[in-house]
Amino acid sequence: MGFYEDIAESLDAEGIESRVNDGTLFVPVSSDLEIQFVELDELAGTALTAANVFLAMADVAEDDEEFEAALVGVVFSVEDAVATVARHVATDQVVAVIRDLVEGADTRIEDLEFIQDPDDALLVSAEIGESSELVVAFDGEASVPSAKVKFITLGEGFDDLMDQVISDVWDEGAAGEELSELERQAMFQGMVNDVAEQAEEILDLGEFTDFDQLFDVLAVAQAQAESWEELLVPLEQLWDDEDDQEDKEDEEDEEDVEASTAE
Repeated sequence: MGFYEDIAESLDAEGIESRVNDGTLFVPVSSDLEIQFVELDELAGTALTAANVFLAMADVAEDDEEFEAALVGVVFSVEDAVATVARHVATDQVVAVIRDLVEGADTRIEDLEFIQDPDDALLVSAEIGESSELVVAFDGEASVPSAKVKFITLGEGFDDLMDQVISDVWDEGAAGEELSELERQAMFQGMVNDVAEQAEEILDLGEFTDFDQLFDVLAVAQAQAESWEELLVPLEQLWDDEDDQEDKEDEEDEEDVEASTAE
């Protein structure tokens, strides 16, 4: 069989449709996107089989002059072609879920306002509870897309630490009169980030490949937010409490021994 036929057969085994037309293998990624494989003819006399990979908008008229398919890769084997399709399908799924989160398209999260991170397009977050946030981090590079969910809350010491930061930065004597307003703001933002990192408590809610289950998890997190905020205690505090209890027990044991000796 030819290169296209081998790719089509392997894609069919994965439940992915494809079709050949005018020397191009078309593979739909979604209702909006498709992948196009165009086999290379000139391979410098080698026995290789290869194809350019294009990403294109689906259902676009061939005579549309504004339409251009974008070259996104080259494959040299059937395995590479199948992996490329799987990766783009996964990316498209992630993009669709992120869009649903940001737009609040699912009724289970209609009270949550997710925003997309300006520096990481695969990261979204939403304020929740009194002083917490839900963070969802997507992995769209793997053949099976996934999302990791974390519930992050600020501990009891956050307000005290912030008061100290404000005092250090905005008090003329603490920050120094030589600092400009922009320098003070930059210093303040850096210290706020440091304080937040010190004071935050993180509850790992897991990693999910079933995105319908993901929305259920987010709904549960919304319902449990205030309870989790109360229950989350820094591990250091638990250790300190345990040490205090052990010290108290040791003191009581010593008192018992002294009482017994006195008798």
